[in-house]
Amino acid sequence: MAPLRLLVEAVEFCRRHAVFVVLAAVALAGLGLFAADRYLGVTTDTALLFDQKLPWRQRQIAFDRAFPQFQNLIVAVVDARIPEEADATAAALAEKLAADHEHFDRVERPGASPFFSREGLLFLDLKTLQDLLNHTIDAQPFLGQLAADPSARGLFAALALLGAGVEHGEADLTPYASALAAFHRALEGAAAGHPEPLSWENLLAGPVAARAGQYRFVLAQPKLNYGQLQAGGAATVAVRAAAAGLKFVKSGAARIHLTGSVVISDEEFASVKNGMVAGTVISVVLITLWLFLAVGSWRLVVPIVLTLLVGFSLTTGFATLAVGTLNLISLAFTILFVGIAVDFAIQYCVRYREVRMVYREGGEALAETTRRVGGQILVAAGATAAGFYAFVPTDFQGVAELGLIAGTGMLIAFVCTLSVLPAALTLFRPHGERTEVGFRIGKRIDVRLHRYRTLILAVFAAVALLGAVLLPGLSFDSDPLHTKNPNTEGMRTLADLMNDPLTNPYTADILAPSVEQAASIANRLRTLPLVSQVLDIESFVPDDQAPKLAAIADAASILQITLAPQPPGAPVAPDQLRQAIRSALGHIDPALAKLPKDHPLAAISADLHDLEAAPDTKLMAMNAALTRFLPAEIERLREALAAEPVTLASLPAELKRDWMLPDGGARIQVIPKPEVRGSAGMHEFVSQVRAVAPEAGGSAVTIIDTSKTIITAFKTAAIAALGAITLILLGALRRPLDVALVLAPLLLSALMTVVAAVLLPMPLNFANIIALPLLLGVGVSFNIYFVMNWRARRHWFLGSATARAVLFSAFTTGTAFGSLALSAHPGTASMGDLLLLSLGCTLVSSLVFEPTLLSGIRPYRRVIGPLRPQQVAPREGQIAE
Repeated sequence: MAPLRLLVEAVEFCRRHAVFVVLAAVALAGLGLFAADRYLGVTTDTALLFDQKLPWRQRQIAFDRAFPQFQNLIVAVVDARIPEEADATAAALAEKLAADHEHFDRVERPGASPFFSREGLLFLDLKTLQDLLNHTIDAQPFLGQLAADPSARGLFAALALLGAGVEHGEADLTPYASALAAFHRALEGAAAGHPEPLSWENLLAGPVAARAGQYRFVLAQPKLNYGQLQAGGAATVAVRAAAAGLKFVKSGAARIHLTGSVVISDEEFASVKNGMVAGTVISVVLITLWLFLAVGSWRLVVPIVLTLLVGFSLTTGFATLAVGTLNLISLAFTILFVGIAVDFAIQYCVRYREVRMVYREGGEALAETTRRVGGQILVAAGATAAGFYAFVPTDFQGVAELGLIAGTGMLIAFVCTLSVLPAALTLFRPHGERTEVGFRIGKRIDVRLHRYRTLILAVFAAVALLGAVLLPGLSFDSDPLHTKNPNTEGMRTLADLMNDPLTNPYTADILAPSVEQAASIANRLRTLPLVSQVLDIESFVPDDQAPKLAAIADAASILQITLAPQPPGAPVAPDQLRQAIRSALGHIDPALAKLPKDHPLAAISADLHDLEAAPDTKLMAMNAALTRFLPAEIERLREALAAEPVTLASLPAELKRDWMLPDGGARIQVIPKPEVRGSAGMHEFVSQVRAVAPEAGGSAVTIIDTSKTIITAFKTAAIAALGAITLILLGALRRPLDVALVLAPLLLSALMTVVAAVLLPMPLNFANIIALPLLLGVGVSFNIYFVMNWRARRHWFLGSATARAVLFSAFTTGTAFGSLALSAHPGTASMGDLLLLSLGCTLVSSLVFEPTLLSGIRPYRRVIGPLRPQQVAPREGQIAE
């Protein structure tokens, strides 16, 4: 065979010029690493993982350009004891971040616009609005005292009015029950030395206040550095530093948690990085151990490691020239190269050990080793490279780049195995072998595999049939959140928000040509079974404005004098507070006889008696806590009672910017019901939305389209890879039967993987699907070695040096891949789990099924003869053909 002769001659050249070859290889490797250090970048921008020409990517890009304010956000979620503390904390944080132009381009507080403060009552339904206004009017005497004197002194005067009303039988305290209970809690805490601000929003708005939700939000658009593993890391640190200095955060009254796309992405990359150094060290130690067990001498281990380092460096240099910037998926070429390329070097060195049992002289041993295994490694490298190259034409650009780099890396690894490795072996001069290289027990297993051949093949056939039956049950989890670490702050915060329809992350967005068309589409979307809410620009024009405005105007006319702004009074003094307490008790205590013993007013009386004798500092602290938010709430009430008609034209510009485009286009947001969880629910939700709006985009639609693109890419690439591998095998082996003998175990291992993945279960996801190309690469390599040995009429399979090489190659590959399974990051761990699973199935298929299958078939002809001693006679324990 001419190619084989060329390989032997190339190895002979490298042997004769070993020093030159090794030095040249090291120099080229250094050049590759230098180029990578200077010019190879890494981007964490996940938007670059898919071809921008895809229709869904085009829609996503168009939406991002139209509404850039919704992209790449850090979301600060403020949670406090009372709404006022949450509002104050969010406002203070937004102010600080807006002034930080080094880290942020834009900062916004959703729902904090003056528009909602003025027109908020119009967004209530008419009955709720009327109940709220009636409640406010009933509290007019109470409000009058507070508006005239927004201090504890005014509050005690109002309480005195209630006591006097009860005493004279003119007051019904039922409407004030919840407010009085709140006053008691505040006064009790102040009397005990633990004053806490009182929520006047909850007191005056009642149940309506709860409609705003528990959380307040600050949206910050940071300046991102995609050259860093954590693109928004500096901005996130800035948010935390700003939050730590806020008053209510320092006191513990408010808490700020961070989430959003930037935070979750950064935490994901940090989670992947966490433990990477320790995992790498452990992997290197284990790989070195496997290499020693495989080849038995440091004189062989060092050449293997040198070959791997040179090959890896050259592959990195190629990546620098070919792509320039690695993405989050193409970075995986490092693991792929070590995991697969080491197989070539192990095969060569183990077979070299076998040959050295007969050929004492190193040069002849290298030539014979190359004659016997060089063609096998060539076919294995070519088939593996073809498997990776099949991904290059796909729309999944992240894997396409990985395929280009890894495919070329396999060819580079082959060249290094037959150039650098022989040269290094020449320099390190490994000793000859005195004992059999293969496993002695392997021959006994070979005999038993042949004896029970029919039964074993029947079992594997049943497993394959089961895999074919279960194949439709192999699911793809299209929810990318399931591949992320749920214990990070960003994911925990997002989980807290997901049950709220208004903060559900799985939404659909639609761009309509006009406001009118947006309204028509929105009305149809609202009828869909899985839709919770549909928002468009007209959602901010309240319904039934005429009766609502009339009701508000009536209440305003009644409360106008009561709530009229008063000139600021003199600061309250401790003595004035004591006098107000005595005055209040003078009206409250006589009224208690007419009230139940457990009435809140009785508890308030006890609190006031305690406070009457309290020191001045405690009284002033109580005053500050009780009235901290009172003036602002009275002002908000005045503003809300001044509501005016709302039209599209009167909406504030910042609100219009979020829902309308300058050309008249309008945005629609579709929020799913909470039960839309998991792949099936999300697929159905998107299907329903697209039935009304085929051009819909948004996070939920992008997730579904992304999964379809990935699945299509892998299906297409798998078919192309099998076709290319088949052609390569036909060119090398010439006989369809021999090609089938290589591919049959590959198909079996794939079906075995399906059985295990379905039964465990272990669904495919955005992360672990990358393991599938490895099944092709590793499986083809192992099978080629056995089939080509079988063609050479070598009847011992598991007792051969090839089996030893395959086993330790699998251990080495499994160590490189298996360290991923220990990652705290679920996506990385799932990749490691599937890699180990598929590798285990491949190993069983190659070491059990393949030898059993081959043991009952006669090879067509002798391709390579047995080892022939040339200078020395075989010793005891040498190979017998």
